[in-house]
Amino acid sequence: MSDKQKKASAYWRENVRYLFILLAIWFAVSYGAGIIFKDALNQIKMGGFELGFWFAQQGSIYVFVVLIFVYVRLMNSLDKKYGYNE
Repeated sequence: MSDKQKKASAYWRENVRYLFILLAIWFAVSYGAGIIFKDALNQIKMGGFELGFWFAQQGSIYVFVVLIFVYVRLMNSLDKKYGYNE
């Protein structure tokens, strides 16, 4: 395997690792906070609504948007690390 192929393979391996981590965070927030821990979170009120309801309706969307920006920053630094920042 050439050096260029090793570099590309390492780049994609790290990219996929970032994707799995960020998707796991989103899953934990949307499924965990919105469904599994709903009853415990409903004891807390936010803007007049129960926090479990808020996470199920709004929170997971906000977290997803934040994760998009985190992914962009991670990919920009990854591109610079492997020299793909053209």
